[in-house]
Amino acid sequence: MPNLKLSLISLVLIVLLSGCAPSSNRFSQGSPTPEVENDPFWSNATVYFMLTDRFHNGETTNDLTLERGTNGAVLRNFMGGDIAGVTQKIREGYFNNLGVDVIWMTPVYEQIHGYWEDDWGDSYPFHGYWPLDWTAVDPNFGTEAQMQEMIDAAHDKGIRVLADVILNHTGPATKKDPAWPSDWIRTRPLCNWSIHNFENTVECALAPSLTDIKTESDVPVALPKFLLAKWKREGRLDQELAELDEFFSRTKLPRAPKNYIIKWITDWVRDHGIDGFRVDTAKHVEPELWRIVKQEGITALEQWRDKNPTKALGNKPFFMLGEVYEFGLDGFKYTPKGTRKYDYGDRQVDFFDHGFDALINMGFASHARRPIQDLYALYSRELNSDMFAGKTVLNYLVSHDDPEPYDKDRKDPYEAAIKLLLAPGAAQIYYGDELARPLFAEGAIGDAHWRVPMNWVDLENQETKNLLLHWQKLGQFRKAYPAVGAGKHTQLQAEPFIFSRKLKQRGFTSEVLVALGLPNGQKSIPLFDRFADGTKVKDHYSGNVMTVTNGAITLDTPFGITLLAPL
Repeated sequence: MPNLKLSLISLVLIVLLSGCAPSSNRFSQGSPTPEVENDPFWSNATVYFMLTDRFHNGETTNDLTLERGTNGAVLRNFMGGDIAGVTQKIREGYFNNLGVDVIWMTPVYEQIHGYWEDDWGDSYPFHGYWPLDWTAVDPNFGTEAQMQEMIDAAHDKGIRVLADVILNHTGPATKKDPAWPSDWIRTRPLCNWSIHNFENTVECALAPSLTDIKTESDVPVALPKFLLAKWKREGRLDQELAELDEFFSRTKLPRAPKNYIIKWITDWVRDHGIDGFRVDTAKHVEPELWRIVKQEGITALEQWRDKNPTKALGNKPFFMLGEVYEFGLDGFKYTPKGTRKYDYGDRQVDFFDHGFDALINMGFASHARRPIQDLYALYSRELNSDMFAGKTVLNYLVSHDDPEPYDKDRKDPYEAAIKLLLAPGAAQIYYGDELARPLFAEGAIGDAHWRVPMNWVDLENQETKNLLLHWQKLGQFRKAYPAVGAGKHTQLQAEPFIFSRKLKQRGFTSEVLVALGLPNGQKSIPLFDRFADGTKVKDHYSGNVMTVTNGAITLDTPFGITLLAPL
């Protein structure tokens, strides 16, 4: 990418010329945007994904609960992040400043109380993927009331909330935690990754720590005795049983393990107004089940909106985002090129036809190593084809369990921001991408490296403030103009690299022009007839407003990037 790295002098000037620090209020603090019919919200969404325990500690009194200890291996203990911490950052405007539309937190269900022992060392369930009770909030993360407060705060700022849901597995049995009954789960066989077929992906345990729910079964089962005893101690046994009776009477579903869990996960929507699901391990569950989850989610959100008309954030339908590991654009790994189906080897499944509106794009971190025009052209071509009509993908550079993130050493987080936030498709910021949070910790093993606590202290450094402001400007531009993620990409010039994005569908129009690799100082930028002479355009990177003259604009900035749109 020629000449895209901004000089240190230019970066300092960013703050000086803007007249504010990155934490100031010059960015929108998030009054909800009016609903626009047929708007491409999810195709252009910017999603902020965080490990709840590693983001921000808003209440120190819940740092260790349920007699949990600190005996875990490096970065495998609870470290204090909680729901209250997320709420604080929402109210401060941190997410609005980044142009974030959606927050996705790791699961906050009550987790196993003990720790799991394996070759990577003792590990507590700080990550949220070892559920014990789907009907309760884990006290290490906070309370149900605090979760409602967080969702309300997000909606007040115009931000939607995705719940991270699990249907595939429970948490493991430990010295402190009971085993789930054998008619609910299996611990064997373990999935054999050398055998690539449907059965060996769905009817097996992913790992010894992930006891597999028998989602293929329709045989009615009794509730686990430990769960009944827990609810009784907490004084809510009768209520939980009555709600289950009502659910099974209404849906006519059998009282099989999968259907209990469907009821429990959609209750969070019904009770709290969650806007959608990010579905964990989607390909390890029979795809037909996700249609039921989607319909129950739709029903639950409608019920909540009927009861809370003044708290609803618009009327967008219930949304489902799936983690189908190894799914990606351009034939990434097992996905056949030219189709959106996932290939199990003996069966192909289109998850978009099973309730999903979007899938996480596992290929982006690899594709981002390509030249920038190749990356943008590929994504525009595929996402604007009939193959993805009405659907999208969520791109990411780093995640909580991908061992091959883009720019692992954070050598150029400026270029990373450009590649992610200006790419076609929805974008996922992983907590700390915008601060170049380290992706390595001394003594850590495996995925613990990707789960380092948020580096808030680095905002004391001017260099990190400059970087955050760079991400904020790109994110705000993306949020303001849906063409960035949802429009068609056209290269206008190779060097300096100039491209346009245009979105026009069913009465909704958005168009932008971006130039990268520009010289610092005074420059003239040709607009290739995108904006007519006399049109006032704004450079959303420098803040300058200009009038198009003779098919070009002239500006004098210390930046090698300009983000143009008509006023």
